[in-house]
Amino acid sequence: MTKMMKTTKTSSVLLALSALAALARSDPPRCEPGDELLGRCRATAREKPKCTDIVLGYCDDMSYSKTVLPNLLDQRSREEVEMGTEYLLLSVLHSLLNGECSPDLRMLGCSVVVPRCERDRPVKPCRTTCEDVRRSCAHAFEGISMAWPYFLDCDRFFVSDEEGCYDPLEGLRARQEVALASISPEEPSTIIQFIYHSNAQMINMLKKTAAQCSHISQTYSIGRSFEGKDLLVIEFSDNPGQHDLLEPEVKYVANMHGNEVLGRQLLIYLAQYLCSEYQLGNERIQSLINSTRIHILTSMNPDGYELAAAEGPTFNGWTSGRANAQNIDLNRNFPDLTSIVYSRRRSRRYRSDHIPIPDSYWFGKVAPETYAVMKWIRSIPFVISASLHGGELVVSYPFDLSKHPQEEKMFSPTPDEQVFKLLARTYADAHASMADNDTDRCGAFFSSKGGIINGAQWYSFPGGMSDFNYLHTNCFEITVELGCDKFPAEEELYIEWQRNKESLLSFMESVHRGIKGIVKDKHGKGIKGARVSVRGIWHDITAAEDGDYWRLLAPGIHIVSAHAPGYRRLTKKVRLPARMQQAGRVDFVLEEELQEPGMEDFGPQMMDTYERFDPYNQFERYTLTELGQNGEERHEKPWWWSYFIQAGNAAPTWLLRNE
Repeated sequence: MTKMMKTTKTSSVLLALSALAALARSDPPRCEPGDELLGRCRATAREKPKCTDIVLGYCDDMSYSKTVLPNLLDQRSREEVEMGTEYLLLSVLHSLLNGECSPDLRMLGCSVVVPRCERDRPVKPCRTTCEDVRRSCAHAFEGISMAWPYFLDCDRFFVSDEEGCYDPLEGLRARQEVALASISPEEPSTIIQFIYHSNAQMINMLKKTAAQCSHISQTYSIGRSFEGKDLLVIEFSDNPGQHDLLEPEVKYVANMHGNEVLGRQLLIYLAQYLCSEYQLGNERIQSLINSTRIHILTSMNPDGYELAAAEGPTFNGWTSGRANAQNIDLNRNFPDLTSIVYSRRRSRRYRSDHIPIPDSYWFGKVAPETYAVMKWIRSIPFVISASLHGGELVVSYPFDLSKHPQEEKMFSPTPDEQVFKLLARTYADAHASMADNDTDRCGAFFSSKGGIINGAQWYSFPGGMSDFNYLHTNCFEITVELGCDKFPAEEELYIEWQRNKESLLSFMESVHRGIKGIVKDKHGKGIKGARVSVRGIWHDITAAEDGDYWRLLAPGIHIVSAHAPGYRRLTKKVRLPARMQQAGRVDFVLEEELQEPGMEDFGPQMMDTYERFDPYNQFERYTLTELGQNGEERHEKPWWWSYFIQAGNAAPTWLLRNE
């Protein structure tokens, strides 16, 4: 289906290429070396370069009208320019990049292909203009896996102001200024286009957003779907790319079920909103990003989305596209650690945290999307998370599996029931209608509960992502059901954004509650993996790489202790007022203590067992480059490659990215 969609999308481009090739074939043949002696053509004397009119259709809107040959690529005739891959690329850029960076890129390329002519000499364009365009448009080429074209090399074909350059976009900017002058001045605000995005458009938009806010944002991939699509995350932080000491980490995940698409769109809009509002000086957004590291996975199931999108909003099927391309329901595919907790809850000192993944799990059918997310949440010390779904209007929280196997709707709380209810209420109360008592609305069954419910009390299932987050890592995850319509009409998207925007922001801000601090030794070195325990809550939190930790807690008085192998336990009494705006700072300095071998107070399960991720390397292939028969890396040509080959040009290998 993917190939069919790409073929349909590119028909107009192929038509343009055919027309260009036909035009070139109609021109008289050039006299190649040796042809004159054979009587095939008549050589003409090479004329001195002089300024001539621009006669190339894709470059006729430049701010100047005169050019010169040979151009900056040493192409010496009009037909050579028209048949060149460079001009061919300029003619199809708009279609290839879905309108991104148009006409800036085309005009920049035209300044090299048909350079400005003064006194019968070419004038080179300005390097600063080239650098600005490349900085803002590189993401568009990355989105289609195309290298930055060599003839747009800012150091090779462009020069500085001191060398007498000109701005090839000056005419475009003049037209834009006239257009802006006709608009009445208003308060600056974020502009979002509330439309659905295909997978390619989604990737493009995320990379474009990260490029626009490169000082606070970046994108990174956590893996690939079964059909090879990137699972792309966009991150926001005042120091993107790394964990800052004591800065909590938050994540949003959407489109886990491919046909539940509203959350996917809301997270795309959220990324645009965070970037734009930060730049516009919104103090709330600046404070949030400067104090929090935010990760947004807009689509966990891009393969399923493609199937659902083929049906469209009007179909709104409840199953079409729900599973991934292997027909696996990703929210039933995580290790069932909840059953392990239930089976051992009567064992002395057995806890409900950092449960190792059973070896037996790896002999089942593990989806690459599940595998990627598990590696992701193990590699970053997430504190809270929300998974966005559709089909009801409610926020549910762990446990999702009933504590009695024969009971489908049984209240099954975690040891952190109070904290989970606070997180769920944070989202529901800020939503436009989720927590109200209107019994006629979608999700009316939950109106009496304030729009939140314990997952197992709603309906029970094993292998869910929220239970896995809580039992395997430090992360507290809730599940947000955004509405009964899983695939709302496009005109509803703005309304849904308005309903959910405050909830999305408030939930991220709620990570700054409870306590945080550093567990370190007497030399000031952080103790990785140190456990932070709260009396009465049978669930520990472990310290991150540098010893920092975050412990979500409800207001009140708590007895908190820190302990690690080889160190004495240290206990403190903590009082959390009801109206605290930030997490309280509670540090621990542990003293060393000699212990007999095997007597470490570090929980019943061994940490080396916890670290056994994919112990048999059965699924490591999800993160490896595919190899050919002789062991060499196999590089499949990108979908746009045939455009240039069909036009009869030499293969433009300079457009292939070296991954």
